[in-house]
Amino acid sequence: MDSQSQGAAYRGTKTFTALQELLADPVAPADFPKLTLRTRNDRAAAQIGLDHLSNEQWLHHFGRFAALPDSLETPLAMRYHGHQFRVYNPEIGDGRGFLFAQMLDQDDRLMDLGTKGSGTTPWSRSGDGRLTLKGAVREYLATEMLEALGINTSRTLSIVETHEELWRNDEPSPTRSAVMVRLSHGHVRFGTFQRLAYLQDEAGMAALARYCLQHYYPELATDIGQKSDAECAGALFNGVTQRMAELVGSYMVAGFVHGVLNTDNMNISGESFDYGPWRFAQYWQPGFTAAYFDQQSLYCFARQPEAFHWNLGQLGTALRMICPAEPLIDALNDFGPRYQIALTKQFCWRLNIVPQGLEKDALLVQAAEQFLLTETMTIDAFFFFARFWGRSDTQSSTPKGIPQLKADEEKLLNDFLSKLREYKSAGDDKHDYWQNSEPQSMAIEEVEAIWSDIAEQDNWTALNSKISALRAMGIAYGRFVKK
Repeated sequence: MDSQSQGAAYRGTKTFTALQELLADPVAPADFPKLTLRTRNDRAAAQIGLDHLSNEQWLHHFGRFAALPDSLETPLAMRYHGHQFRVYNPEIGDGRGFLFAQMLDQDDRLMDLGTKGSGTTPWSRSGDGRLTLKGAVREYLATEMLEALGINTSRTLSIVETHEELWRNDEPSPTRSAVMVRLSHGHVRFGTFQRLAYLQDEAGMAALARYCLQHYYPELATDIGQKSDAECAGALFNGVTQRMAELVGSYMVAGFVHGVLNTDNMNISGESFDYGPWRFAQYWQPGFTAAYFDQQSLYCFARQPEAFHWNLGQLGTALRMICPAEPLIDALNDFGPRYQIALTKQFCWRLNIVPQGLEKDALLVQAAEQFLLTETMTIDAFFFFARFWGRSDTQSSTPKGIPQLKADEEKLLNDFLSKLREYKSAGDDKHDYWQNSEPQSMAIEEVEAIWSDIAEQDNWTALNSKISALRAMGIAYGRFVKK
């Protein structure tokens, strides 16, 4: 059960200042002509004690970016490098965002507030440092859907329309502008480590590894003062490998395609973040690609585990500066088995069944995948209706939600059902969500329709209704506590 809806007292902190000169540049936010509050995520804000802010205070902090008490005194644009579609780029960094504030949540975890669309920085290159309102709306939808489906993701805390006209080559222009704030456990990227390796900064690498181990992997940081730099780096890489295996496993079960899995879009905390051309695959299509510019389908649906593994290899290469190869190679070699465990665990969770061990669970997943590959049911419909297929009251008739099938499709379904019915339910399905005629999903057509209402009529009803429906789904899945 997620505890994030419980209230917390605000507790500002500024731990990142210890690394500020090494990793970031102080910047000033843009001075926007007008601010209109479009979204404030009080469910997320309650976790860090900011839900009490009035709308005026909210705009003061998240539109004008006045510093929060006891936190960072000035915004910091992060420096990093990265492999972009596997081509190394040393000329990147936070070009339209910055680390704005840090605080502790109710569980004493360090949390960051980062921005998108907050103005130019030393790393903007030729960009305007702005974010389209459509981009902010799309990220909000992505984070809410992912969070409800059990994925470790950043959260969209705030969207403020900034009333500038933006010109973009890939959408009708001029288009509306916004500044967004996201809440994350951290904002250190794989590319942050790659930059230090590029600069041959051994002391900086050791300091960053210790910082990340202490704040993002405290369970691995016991006696950190007695650990060598190599031990800290090895422990950190092991922890990151585990969380990344879990993250991409949850991507696959959700049918989610991030679109741009570059090393500068990999968060060392193990969170998914930074949503651009994302899509949810409606069917189990291995080659489904989210980004129109991914001409080689490098980051298509089925290749996402490969992309995570490759990116971890680049992080490991950077850490070689302070750590022997052996523990890094051992952890990297464990990624495949860890991914399989994470995938089957998440699969069982979404089906609401009790896992019975990796070998048996993997056979269930394999049977499900063979049926899903027929594309007779969407991924969301499959998981929605399959929660009821293993029950005794459905075994004597056609299971709920099954379309008309061809003989070969029916054989594949029956093979899956024979395995599914050997599992016990993990809990009840009494929430009203499970009585709906169809599941929540996030088809691109619905996303575009929601945006069309906003763009053409300034009508936010469809967006707000969708967010409410996704949160109801999250409650039904046990992700949220109902407020």
